[in-house]
Amino acid sequence: MNVSVETKSTKMLNFDRDRFVKIQAGAAAISETARSMMKEFLEDGVERIYFMGTGGVQLLTQPAIDLAKKYSNFPVEACYPAQVVIDPPYGLDEKALVILPSLSGTTKESVALLEFLKSREVKTLSLTGHANTPLAKQADKTYTNFAEDDTSSESFYLQTMTLVLALLAETGAISNYDEIVDEFAKLPELLADAKAAYEAEAARLADEIQNEKYHIFTGAGSVWPEAHYYGMCILEEMQWIRTRPVHGADFFHGTLELLEPGVSLFLFKGEDEFRPLGDRVEAFAKRYTDKLHVLDAASVDLPGISNSIRAMISPVILATLLERLSAHLEVLRDHPLTTRRYYKRVEY
Repeated sequence: MNVSVETKSTKMLNFDRDRFVKIQAGAAAISETARSMMKEFLEDGVERIYFMGTGGVQLLTQPAIDLAKKYSNFPVEACYPAQVVIDPPYGLDEKALVILPSLSGTTKESVALLEFLKSREVKTLSLTGHANTPLAKQADKTYTNFAEDDTSSESFYLQTMTLVLALLAETGAISNYDEIVDEFAKLPELLADAKAAYEAEAARLADEIQNEKYHIFTGAGSVWPEAHYYGMCILEEMQWIRTRPVHGADFFHGTLELLEPGVSLFLFKGEDEFRPLGDRVEAFAKRYTDKLHVLDAASVDLPGISNSIRAMISPVILATLLERLSAHLEVLRDHPLTTRRYYKRVEY
């Protein structure tokens, strides 16, 4: 499984640059239809939007939801599919649009949710990584961009943010949609370059933490969902390592008491207005643990990407770096990222 490839003069472990660029370009290409889809939904009476993903993919929709709340009062919320079918929120009716992201397109809870939504005449849009699946075939509209676990984070971040930007454009909340998505289109190649630039550090960090049994993950603003996602979905699910994700705003209300020498803390820092919350954690943690790991989106070179877009895509940047960390961890720990004990292997 230990395979190195040449990418722009950098040897990279288990990485296919062309594949990565193609997948992320496909994610960015949703901009070609996003406005027309959103216009059609709005003309069809949609007055509120829900993102309903099952598991970690729901976390990847949070930056898009926050974007909507920042620039508009159009109702955009998140709900857990397994809860919705038991006790749906008020307003889940023919005037609602539910966006269902699912990499496999077969997620049990999401398939059950789609049937439930149809019974209530709710409009649906699925985002899948595979065609010819229940979610891809049965939603009112679908956008399928082939992806797999190692490329799905960036893909779903970009797709969901683009859809919200289309909503904001169609409702008159923003006027620079075309300029933003033009910058998004530059990202696939730039992110591949960022991976190459981070390769040596990813290998070093993986070697340093490979035997750690516990990590705290924290971040604020747009990078908080990535901190939560990486702890829960990568280290816990795919590496069986215990983690404690905590929002940077809550770090000083409980979790700070766990810091002492030898405690591993991962701090994710973005480039939005919430960066000072991360700075506060960093200043404190440096005094009390010798295992502080800071991943900072601002450290990544992205030529041609404006500051405002960098702030928006901070979680995308960190996700692309962390994939390199994961690639090295699975080799060093001899634990493939596909290995599971229970997930989709036993009844639950």
